[in-house]
Amino acid sequence: MIWFCWIYGGVIGAAMLTIVTIAARGLRTIPDLTKPEWDIQPQGKPRLSVIVPALNEQEAIGACLGSLLEQDYDNLEVIAVNDRSTDSTGDIMEKIRVARRPSAAAFDLKVIHITELPPGWLGKPHAMWKAAAVATGEWLLFTDADVMFRSDSLRRAVAYAESEHADHLVLAPTMLALTVGERMITAMIQMAMIALRPWKVRDPKSRAFLGWGAFNMVRRRAYEGIGAMEPLRLQVVEDMELGRRIKRAGFASRFATGPQLVQIRWGRGALGPVRNLTKNAYAGLGFRWWLALALVLATLAFHVVPFFAIWFAPGWTKLGFAIELAGLFWIYFRLRKLYNINPAYFFLNPVAGSLMAYAMLRSLVVTVRQGGIIWRGTKYSTEELRRASPKPWD
Repeated sequence: MIWFCWIYGGVIGAAMLTIVTIAARGLRTIPDLTKPEWDIQPQGKPRLSVIVPALNEQEAIGACLGSLLEQDYDNLEVIAVNDRSTDSTGDIMEKIRVARRPSAAAFDLKVIHITELPPGWLGKPHAMWKAAAVATGEWLLFTDADVMFRSDSLRRAVAYAESEHADHLVLAPTMLALTVGERMITAMIQMAMIALRPWKVRDPKSRAFLGWGAFNMVRRRAYEGIGAMEPLRLQVVEDMELGRRIKRAGFASRFATGPQLVQIRWGRGALGPVRNLTKNAYAGLGFRWWLALALVLATLAFHVVPFFAIWFAPGWTKLGFAIELAGLFWIYFRLRKLYNINPAYFFLNPVAGSLMAYAMLRSLVVTVRQGGIIWRGTKYSTEELRRASPKPWD
């Protein structure tokens, strides 16, 4: 028992100490676009096309489009895609478009209606592809129908991207959480972002990459340079794959934060994100069961067990677990402003960690049992999706 505690505690303690040391340096380098230096007009004011795919989003689409139409960047077009909706999503889009006509000189709102999904495509990549085909902007912003934008968010984002000579910009959204359960899971998800090393996205020598469905802004030459959406036809986690392909193709990627510039509520209640991850988690790992199980065990080992081991480990064997927990608290404290996380949610970390492990395991089991994923009423086989997934060595 003593030797096990020494080894286990020593490994996770040393790992956390390494993570904290690296993150302490890296997080300082991530730009904040709410700073005064980015309250400027972009160089040359390039045209931006905002693409908003929506399937049965009648509760959110009006507010999303409304926030886009209030932007203070005028070289802009918004392309809303009604992707086979069976509710009033399309009607709401059309009403907003018609109401916008008197002031259409400011910028355009276009609506595309898709009634059929061709074989070999997931719905969202197909909707994005159709909209990008008619877009006129030098920049393309792929976003979601439940995202809200502050009125200066797009101007600041384009200004930063142009000043950096970037080809791809991911702007981390502020994740709205209205219940204790939502805040707990949101804190866990945002904290897990550190594992993706977002500060290394800008380094052309690093393999680190990022994509985020709420805000994936791509220069047209980069979008076309990776073959547009064709290679992403069957990508369940298309936002991350877009970022990966852009980085691998040698284009310049950037990651930035900007509290309150972009907002999204990702699931209602503690189980909302769990349901979302049922589709995404296993697919995001390339349908590799061994990697999914390894991630489940790692989540439990780092985020659940140490909270109990610190009480039961004998004597000085507590040291490794104490270092691990101190590192976790530091991460919560460090991200309190960056992602609006209250450090007190550190004490609910074992609950959040258990739910995240459950979400990953549920994603694996449900996908294997179904022989694929069922999303928005359409089934895609695991074999079909696995062939389209990136290989570990890509």
